[in-house]
Amino acid sequence: MKAIRLTSMVLGLFSLLFVMSCSKDDDSPSNNTQTTLQSNVQSGTWRITKFIDSGTDETNHFTGYNLTFKSSGVLNANNGTNNYDGTWSITDSNSDDDDQDDLDFNINFNLTNDFEDLNDDWDFISQSSTKIELIDVSGGNGGTDYLTFEKN
Repeated sequence: MKAIRLTSMVLGLFSLLFVMSCSKDDDSPSNNTQTTLQSNVQSGTWRITKFIDSGTDETNHFTGYNLTFKSSGVLNANNGTNNYDGTWSITDSNSDDDDQDDLDFNINFNLTNDFEDLNDDWDFISQSSTKIELIDVSGGNGGTDYLTFEKN
């Protein structure tokens, strides 16, 4: 009888330890990276220093524009004469993984000018507090686009 009771207690203890070790940590690296990226991009104004659209350099279409990423999700582009508003967000496309590769930088301008070319869910190549490099491989024509923001 004592052996059964001791075995039950040991199994109960191991079960409790197993359940406790399976809890998910809310402060995953992906959440921290996403929060840091959002904070960085909302700080100050930015400019586009590279935009390659399927092999064609179209960076000059954005010369003189300052971009402001507002906490409300509004993305403002202004060159002193023209003022355009779009939306932006950073989302985690795979919440089960804590890899930065799963973060998307989403941009949408509801426009019919050069800014509509930026509309996409971009993947990160690299990021820092002063430079963000993005890539998108098109599913339609297979072209690869590159977009780089640098802080002013």
